[in-house]
Amino acid sequence: MMENVHLAPETDEDDLYSGYNDYNPTYDTEELENDTAFQQAVKTSHGRRPPITAKIPSTAVARPVATGCGSKTSLASSMGRPVTGAIQDGVTRPMTAVRAAGFTKAALRGSAFDPLGQSRGPAPPLEARNEDSPEEKIRQLEKKVNELVEESCIANSCGDLKLALEKAKDAGRKERVLVRQREQVTSPENINLDLTYSVLFNLASQYSANEMYPEALNTYQVIVKNKMFSNAGRLKVNMGNIYLKQRNYSKAIKFYRMALDQIPSVHKEMRIKIMQNIGVTFIKTGHYFAVGDREKMKKAFQKLIAVPLETDEDGKYISPNDDPHTNLVIEAIKNDHLRQMERERKAMAEKYIMTAAKLIAPVIETSFAVGYDWCVEVVKASQYVELANDLEINKAIMYLRQKDFNQAVETLKMFEKKDSSVKSAAATNLSFLYYLENEFSQASSYADLAVNSDRYNPSALTNKGNTVFANGDYEKAAEFYKEALRNDSSCTEALYNIGLTYKKLNRLDEALDCFLKLHAILRNSAQVLYQIANIYELMEDPTQAMEWLMQLISVVPTDSRALSKLGGLYDSEGDKSQAFQYYYESYRYFPSNIEVIEWLGAYYIDTQFCEKAIQYFERASLIQPTQVKWQLMVASCFRRSGNYQKALDTYKDIHRKFPENVECLRFLVRLCTDIGLKEVQEYATKLKRLEKMKEIREQRTKSGRDGSGGLRGRRDGSAGSDASYVDPLGPQIERPRTAARKRVDEDDFADEELGDDLLPE
Repeated sequence: MMENVHLAPETDEDDLYSGYNDYNPTYDTEELENDTAFQQAVKTSHGRRPPITAKIPSTAVARPVATGCGSKTSLASSMGRPVTGAIQDGVTRPMTAVRAAGFTKAALRGSAFDPLGQSRGPAPPLEARNEDSPEEKIRQLEKKVNELVEESCIANSCGDLKLALEKAKDAGRKERVLVRQREQVTSPENINLDLTYSVLFNLASQYSANEMYPEALNTYQVIVKNKMFSNAGRLKVNMGNIYLKQRNYSKAIKFYRMALDQIPSVHKEMRIKIMQNIGVTFIKTGHYFAVGDREKMKKAFQKLIAVPLETDEDGKYISPNDDPHTNLVIEAIKNDHLRQMERERKAMAEKYIMTAAKLIAPVIETSFAVGYDWCVEVVKASQYVELANDLEINKAIMYLRQKDFNQAVETLKMFEKKDSSVKSAAATNLSFLYYLENEFSQASSYADLAVNSDRYNPSALTNKGNTVFANGDYEKAAEFYKEALRNDSSCTEALYNIGLTYKKLNRLDEALDCFLKLHAILRNSAQVLYQIANIYELMEDPTQAMEWLMQLISVVPTDSRALSKLGGLYDSEGDKSQAFQYYYESYRYFPSNIEVIEWLGAYYIDTQFCEKAIQYFERASLIQPTQVKWQLMVASCFRRSGNYQKALDTYKDIHRKFPENVECLRFLVRLCTDIGLKEVQEYATKLKRLEKMKEIREQRTKSGRDGSGGLRGRRDGSAGSDASYVDPLGPQIERPRTAARKRVDEDDFADEELGDDLLPE
């Protein structure tokens, strides 16, 4: 055992860098080329060495035979290199792999040793991608479809809905081409279902965003009916939402329930939201009461009232003394995040209570008035005492919905002795009611009461301005509207009314500025768009007027008045084809506008299509049967188109209805003469008699005027004369026109009614 123990050399100082230059000659690779045994081993298969014999002079060391029970003796090559797995000096040489050292089965015999493959030179270049291969075309097309879907989503998020829809449609078209190419190249199982689903879903979403609901529903149906799409049943919620927007509540409920059945119970939040949608839809249909148990409704309302708010009282934010430190603390917490959260919680609770009261009040008792009274009493006994007055005002509004104005007025008059805020709200509504009844004196008095009760109430100031506007004092009305805007810059009624006031005062630039500001707030208001177009027309800028009317038509495409107005502008600019297009659209939506009918008939006559003009004049004669000119135009169209017999029959029919019409008789005489009928003498005689009677009538009218002038002169000269001349027309008294609730401007698109404020329900 001691032969394996090596003692450290007894030296005075250890050399830290000794031994680095020593190496085992076994690992000397420089003499491998001269080692015949090694070279022979390399040339043989799998590196097997030939057996060592005494004939080989380089193998001087004999190989002992290893036995199963004896220890293995180390083997060495002629150069002293230990064999793999041999033991030398008690250390076993590690096993090495032939293939990992660079030896391969396919190595050529006699080749030089090159374990790193350096003799093979650089790697060949990569193969160029074949752009024309079907697989590459499919890959590029799939990438393009994904890009289009992303661009569509980005456009939707930026508000460009039309561009988003176009991108979605383009993605759909390219995806169908992609599917066909895949089917030709590969098996149907390799179709990218995720891509198809995303394309269809995005297309349906963009259709819905653009309010193209039938197309959206059809696209959703394609997804839902395809069994290869997993969880596609959830999209029935989207279909239910579309039916809800279309006010098809029965189908909305049906699809909500189908979606609810297909969603597993583990998705609790989604199921709760769907059930909430079902409840909202039932409310839209008026089915508020599933069971109809009045007592349970009352108990549920009482439980709702009893829910604690868990908020601090407002008195906490009032300083009890003049301590500066306390005042600073109160000022800091008066509008902090916690205080804002308390306000939001209180507002939400009040909204829920008011909504519940309005829902159950009409059904918990024999009449809605008794039901409201019960709700008011319950609210008064709770922590929400201030909501009782709002419920009373809602009761008055319910009377208004039932056209019971007297009860509404009586209910609101009860608030005249209440505190200032409630009194102002009630007086504002009373002023509005009396304004609707054209009782402007009463409306003005209650508007004054509302303003005196709360000078900062913009609704009260707006109603006061309305009463002044109705009396024609536009400057003073503008002052009230300005004050309302100073108190509440978001009062759109006051801003609209001040624009109308400036328009009445012919201050068109200021009126235009008001309506442009209002347009920034109410982007899709048809009345605001029309007012802007009308002001540009008054400012003699037809290009801008037509542009704003085009925006108006995009909001209300079926409004016949706007279409005819735009047609008139194009007609004034000399563009007859565009004018005809808009006049025809106006006639299609409202075929009873005489001005539009007359223009269309005249257009066909000017373009030498008299046959087409007949139908318009016939409709005009149906609308105004007592006006002979429309029937004469029909007969004239028959005559111009060469249908003389039809024209003659029409003139005869007109003569029977209007026997004293001279124009009809003249045409009858002319037609009968041209055709050669015997009736010409009869009509000529009637025509002469009518012309003679007309001359006599004109002479009498002229002599009567001269006589009345001479008589008036005699009256002025002799006051004592007893002449008894009586004007056959009677005295003409010009009475002032009452300001009825009508359009402020007769040529306006819609009723330019002043913005009377009614408290929100």
